[in-house]
Amino acid sequence: MPIEIIPEWMTGLEDDDIAFIKKFLQASGSLKEVARQYGVTYPTVRLRLDRLIQKIQITEENAGEPYIALVKRLAVNEKVDFDTAKILIAEYKKIPQR
Repeated sequence: MPIEIIPEWMTGLEDDDIAFIKKFLQASGSLKEVARQYGVTYPTVRLRLDRLIQKIQITEENAGEPYIALVKRLAVNEKVDFDTAKILIAEYKKIPQR
């Protein structure tokens, strides 16, 4: 049965995030097993999981503010630095909302 409605927290995830979640579930939540499958260390997988958790939390916390959620996701993905993200969000908040 296909998913007809994608949960909001999934909309901000990239394809590699979904692939990571799938591997994590198939490994019964074992980060050691996921690390073995990816050929990386446990701390590397732990960091990846922590960033994924941050992305999900950002989406849920900023559901009514898609621009802010986008900027925060870009910062978590290291596409923009955190100082730039803070400036963009602060300037956005100064704009009168309709």
